[in-house]
Amino acid sequence: MLLKSAFSPIFTVIPTTNIHRKLLRFVITNALTQACLQNVRQNVSMYAEANPSSLLVVHKLPPTSAYIHLPFCRKRCHYCDFPIIALGSSSSSSFSSSTRTANDDCEDPRILNYVETLCREMKATKLSSDSNPPLETVFFGGGTPSLVPPNLVALVLDTLSSKFGLCANAEISMEMDPGTFDEAKMKQLSGLGVNRVSLGVQAFQEELLKACGRAHGVKEIHEAVDIVKSCGVENWSVDLISSLPHQTPDMWEESLELAIQIQPTHVSVYDLQVEQGTKFGTLFTPGEFPLPSENQSAEFYKMASRMLRDAGYDHYEISSYCKNGYRCKHNLTYWRNKSFYGFGLGSASFVGGVRFSRPRRLKDYMGYVQNLENGPVNHSEDSFTDYKDLAMDIVMLSLRTARGLDLESFGEAFGGSLLLSICQVYRPYVETGHMICSDSNGRNITSDEFSFLLSDERKMNKVLGFLRLSDPDGFLLSNELISLAFGIISP
Repeated sequence: MLLKSAFSPIFTVIPTTNIHRKLLRFVITNALTQACLQNVRQNVSMYAEANPSSLLVVHKLPPTSAYIHLPFCRKRCHYCDFPIIALGSSSSSSFSSSTRTANDDCEDPRILNYVETLCREMKATKLSSDSNPPLETVFFGGGTPSLVPPNLVALVLDTLSSKFGLCANAEISMEMDPGTFDEAKMKQLSGLGVNRVSLGVQAFQEELLKACGRAHGVKEIHEAVDIVKSCGVENWSVDLISSLPHQTPDMWEESLELAIQIQPTHVSVYDLQVEQGTKFGTLFTPGEFPLPSENQSAEFYKMASRMLRDAGYDHYEISSYCKNGYRCKHNLTYWRNKSFYGFGLGSASFVGGVRFSRPRRLKDYMGYVQNLENGPVNHSEDSFTDYKDLAMDIVMLSLRTARGLDLESFGEAFGGSLLLSICQVYRPYVETGHMICSDSNGRNITSDEFSFLLSDERKMNKVLGFLRLSDPDGFLLSNELISLAFGIISP
């Protein structure tokens, strides 16, 4: 859900408490932001040439991941602002019960025409290099990809394999909504290579599902879970949304408990974002009833972190939890700032250091594909990512993960002066416990030791390993803390 149609490094700044505002004033007025950037550009060029696998060039390596946007839904959910095509509840690809078989599907011409255009886009895409490695991950997002007939999914996979190559053990993920597939369809998709399912549950209360405009109920959730398990899909995830209208702590706790009981190998937990142009955007104001307050939303997040970790899930990214060995490989491509292909309506790519998105309107997208077939589409005059943008991307993406920012690699790539300035701006948060610093062996460094190391750049470079946000309090301040680093990198 988080990365359905496009990757965007934009975030919303969360208002801070009084103590955090004081810390902000302290670090902003005491940070020396100019001197640290004097030699960064020269350092970038020299280090990239000497270290071809460094942070400076890893994003320019040929993509090994592809995102495929299948925009079809039965109807638009009240919180959704993704580019979708609503088929209506009478769509032949919908399943009102498990008695319907996948063979009953007939191809909706809207789906067929879109998939044909999608495959044309793939075929017309210029390879990023002469020696492209095969794809290691494919992610079908939407929309509701499980509405697409398996034979058309097969067409997409065949086109991908023919154009880019596909590893035999590639992770192939598909977002699937309860009520849109049965056992026969799941088996067909598994036979095509779909080996990871992301189940769009969102909530376990009928009233919340109806309030969100979801097309399924609680019964369909349990039917979908039974189908996934009976078909032998080991790697499957559940999506949940917190901070919904009229959602109480008891409701959220119940949803978490039921999610844990059905034993998915992965759980994604998203806080509701009220977007302009959506039905929720016209009805509600964030932080005001019937939406929970900011403090209540924070408690929802803390509850999820506590309950899921206690149940044996690793909180490896701000919104992501998994059992051992079941991290989403495709999403790790984003968090590690690696390149990736995107195909389909509104989808985004990151290729050759350039981020670009397709049109969100179907007519415009079809025109884009036609232009692509007529010749290469220029997305940027200069394919080199600006060093400031690259540094900000790395900080933001790294601090979303439990691993955190690799200080040694960042310092080698962008210079010790910039690293020192970032560490200095984060020192008050290390003292409050919102950020945790460790050495290269994983030993946590005390706040006193951290402050001492900042006084000696040589020792700092030898000892400091990673800087990460604490769970859950640090993660709750992620937007604010990332923005501080942005102020240092690009004052």
